[in-house]
Amino acid sequence: MNRCLIAFVAIALLASNIACTTRSVAGSTLPERTITVAQSGNADVVGSDSAALQKAADMLRSGDTLVIGPGTYQMDASLMIPSNVTVRGTAGKTILMKSRGVESAFTEDADYGESYLSVAQPEKFHSGMGVEILDDTLNAGWDVTISKIVAVNGHMLQINPPTVRDYDLGRKHARIRNTYPILCTENSANVTFEDLTVDGNKGENTYLDGCRGGAIYMYNVRNVTVKNCVARNYNGDGISLQISDNVHVVNCESFGQTGYGVHPGTGSANTEVEHCRLHNNGDIGLFLCWRVRHGRFHDNVIEDNGHYGISIGHKDTDNEFANNTIARNGVTGVYFREETPLNSGHRNTFRNNKVVDNGSPKAGYGFYIAANVNDTVITGNQISDTRGANATQRYAVYKAKGAGSVRAENNTIEGNTAGN
Repeated sequence: MNRCLIAFVAIALLASNIACTTRSVAGSTLPERTITVAQSGNADVVGSDSAALQKAADMLRSGDTLVIGPGTYQMDASLMIPSNVTVRGTAGKTILMKSRGVESAFTEDADYGESYLSVAQPEKFHSGMGVEILDDTLNAGWDVTISKIVAVNGHMLQINPPTVRDYDLGRKHARIRNTYPILCTENSANVTFEDLTVDGNKGENTYLDGCRGGAIYMYNVRNVTVKNCVARNYNGDGISLQISDNVHVVNCESFGQTGYGVHPGTGSANTEVEHCRLHNNGDIGLFLCWRVRHGRFHDNVIEDNGHYGISIGHKDTDNEFANNTIARNGVTGVYFREETPLNSGHRNTFRNNKVVDNGSPKAGYGFYIAANVNDTVITGNQISDTRGANATQRYAVYKAKGAGSVRAENNTIEGNTAGN
């Protein structure tokens, strides 16, 4: 064998060995690493704000773990997490805290697809800040723009991504404010959040609903787990997942939100919420929005929420609720919203739940079944008011006019002031 051939073979063997030990990110074959963030000391990134956290998150590759050390981190923007990673804090000690809210009017309309926006008070904003763009009409759901400032030049803010609607300054008071979800994963798969506390600082911030925001927010994701986390005090929803499949919320606490504790919506299927405590939220503990199907909600405590423990509505079908305690919610333990016959929440099953002590002196129901809801199964539950003379849960199961079939079997019903 000549020298050139020997050299070629040697190079080929070396390349082969390198290929065995250096692997592509796309193939998830690089060695798994731990990237650390701490507020001081020895870490991959040292800092105490969202910029430091995002710097560390941008270092992640498939299979990595981001460990965020103890401390309170000021969140001036969303922390965006990619696919195939774990983000872990120290339980009760790693706190992501939303910064104080600011707002400015525009000085001209903010049109669809615009990235350069002229504002009246640019000094309130800085590069890297998360923002919401809205007006008096386009102010909720998918009509608001959630973006990030990439540059400030005089009165001009440059944002990315651009606006998603036309926002009218003259008649509808178009404006920009630093409202956004805090801990996020979007268009991703195989993500785990563990042992993190996310605080919305709602007293210093304006409202953002769960379509676009939340303390913990997931959009178009698959196979995501939120475990041992706390979402609290968000001016909106605690944990929101939209257009998602196979999201598991496990052993979490969500409380103090203006809106909902946990909000699966917009076609989210195969959601599982288990061993969670959803309490003291201003509106609803567990809100099933549009097309939430084949979910499993079990072994949760859902109590002391402003209106309803659980709310079910538009095409929310084929879900199971088992072994939950649903207590002392302001109006109803379980509330079915009225929809058309084709769009109602059909074929939902409730097994072995405690639905107790719900309502107020004005209205109180264990279950409220709205018109056009069909094939509801309520079996083996305790549906009671235990408070004697102070009872407010008037009906165990109330069927509104036009409600469809309800199969109620082997339930323990007592103490409801107006009957069963």
